[in-house]
Amino acid sequence: MRFASLGSGSRGNATLISQGKTTILVDCGFSARETEKRLRRVGLTSSDLTAILVTHEHADHIGGVRVLSQKFNIPVYATPGTAAGLPVDVMPHIHEFSCHERFNVNDIEVSPFPVPHDAREPSQFVFHNGDFRLGLLTDVGFITPVIESALTLCDGLLLEANHDMAMLEQGEYPEYLKQRVGGRFGHLNNVQSAELLAKIDTSRLQHIVAMHISEKNNSPALVSPLFADALNCTPDWVGIAEQDAGFDWRELKKA
Repeated sequence: MRFASLGSGSRGNATLISQGKTTILVDCGFSARETEKRLRRVGLTSSDLTAILVTHEHADHIGGVRVLSQKFNIPVYATPGTAAGLPVDVMPHIHEFSCHERFNVNDIEVSPFPVPHDAREPSQFVFHNGDFRLGLLTDVGFITPVIESALTLCDGLLLEANHDMAMLEQGEYPEYLKQRVGGRFGHLNNVQSAELLAKIDTSRLQHIVAMHISEKNNSPALVSPLFADALNCTPDWVGIAEQDAGFDWRELKKA
């Protein structure tokens, strides 16, 4: 199983999960044209996509969903609450799922789980291929026991590290936005994410990538040492998903 990012941050998010002939696009926060450009960068086209999974209905996660799903007849998977927040003309392509029940997209088993975020019915995912587990967690305000249980013993983990608390507090955002981002239904800060890593079982971890890093309220130079301390690894082992470049394919494989 391999995975890549087309970009991660407040200006757009899109993550690829691939196994065999199945390729899932998790969220599509860029325009369809920009998404197709970024897909070519990792050697794919829109016609290679098996499905689009939507975590929630915020604009930086659904910007290209309508056009891509219509143009290429791609099924769109979402919770009922998230589906209700999508454009009406996406509805013919919608496959609703419960965030408490596993389902399959061809070669990939998807285990969704609910998360606290200021959206209708947000979810995040663990992906299985029979051998490996890849966890994805972004757009979350605080860590719950459900999240801890879902992400323990993953072989790969894509984990939000949205903001540094001091940078957010001292930064240029208006007060209401600071409260939203840093609140219980906002985004994970660096310390919260590192504490999660220290708490769950990471003994099988082959890859860790920090996701959804704020361009104004954070820095990879702050994230990497915190994650490294939690994992007892070197900072250069911590991957970074960039807003413009995302990250190239990484693979989960047997030793």
